[in-house]
Amino acid sequence: MEIFLDGADLDDIVRHKDLIDGVTTNPSVLSRHKSSEHRSIIEEICSIVTGPVSMEVNSEKYADMLEEGRRISKIHSSICVKLPCTFDGFRCCRALSVDGVPTNLTLCFSAAQAMLAAKCGATYVSPFLGRLDDAGHSGLSMLEEIVEIFSVQDYETKVLAASVRNLQHVIGAAIIGADAITMPATVLKQCFDHPLTAAGLEIFARDYSLCDTSQTRH
Repeated sequence: MEIFLDGADLDDIVRHKDLIDGVTTNPSVLSRHKSSEHRSIIEEICSIVTGPVSMEVNSEKYADMLEEGRRISKIHSSICVKLPCTFDGFRCCRALSVDGVPTNLTLCFSAAQAMLAAKCGATYVSPFLGRLDDAGHSGLSMLEEIVEIFSVQDYETKVLAASVRNLQHVIGAAIIGADAITMPATVLKQCFDHPLTAAGLEIFARDYSLCDTSQTRH
């Protein structure tokens, strides 16, 4: 399963670059920076990681999306253009796919939307687990439906679990068989930090120091 870092904090990306396969961004995370800096930030991210870097269009209409998507795709060869799961977004996905531009269909909240993304040639489709949970539904159940459908239909589009809030989402997505997952640095940290690991290291260090002291006395 590919692991992406969700965000645009360069310090986080540099720190975790050896653990991730790529980066996903969106207008919300980029809005924390001046709009004039967005391109340079994306270029910097692309220079840090070797895998896909998803950057989302801000346009909502087909023609504007297509123009913006083509422009974004030229920033770097690693760019994967993010498009919303809307009528115009699916149309734009089809056009960009014909051009050979990698795409990531985002804001996916149903198996039906995921199917359309696959039919339109999306490279990735991103079901939003946490936001669906917030609405009173099960994000992991939706993800399971999508993974099963894609297996039965033999779709080439990769299922990228997004809006990941906790380790339960991470483990659940892996068990279900998602092709990829994107998570914020706070959740990625939980994947490698565990209090029992830290406690075990303290015990090992203490025991080693006692042993070393004992040998020195002899």
